[in-house]
Amino acid sequence: MITHSRRHCVVELQALPSRIGQIRRIVSAQLRHWQLDPLIDRAALGVTELLTNVHRHAQPDKTCVVEIELRLGRLTVSVIDSDPRLPVLHETPAGVLETCGRGLALVAALSESWGARHQPDGPGKVVWFSLAAAPAPAAPPQPVRIETRPVREPARTVLVSVDPAVLDPSAVGTGVPVASPVGAGPG
Repeated sequence: MITHSRRHCVVELQALPSRIGQIRRIVSAQLRHWQLDPLIDRAALGVTELLTNVHRHAQPDKTCVVEIELRLGRLTVSVIDSDPRLPVLHETPAGVLETCGRGLALVAALSESWGARHQPDGPGKVVWFSLAAAPAPAAPPQPVRIETRPVREPARTVLVSVDPAVLDPSAVGTGVPVASPVGAGPG
């Protein structure tokens, strides 16, 4: 089930490998909606690590809630499960060939802060991390190419006034008036 408000999104799920990719896509889409594109990679990686920990370690079941919240310029991603055991960050780095043990170290490295606490209203715990949130910068304005062509000026129009009373006597019957430029008086 997915619920969300303007700056808060909650997804309830089973932390199974097949669902982790879906949650990454949901988190990515929500951050795009909030115009926080620069945080997508780190948030998606962090939530993947926290869900993988639930999948590997949570008892008695893998049911959990992913919560993302944007408040006061800070994005917080939380994973809530029913296992009361708090995770432990290993102080010594995992060996090169180790297949586990790096999750929380990775979350600590990619986030501004992180932590874990017991659920105040029941069994289980919350593991969270936060990132400074700044909206994605607006795309730089792209120059617009405007094609210019010389404008031809229209040919000058000469206005002619015709006084029907002044006709060329030789043109009588032909309908050709004697023309004189505007403003010129009879000759």
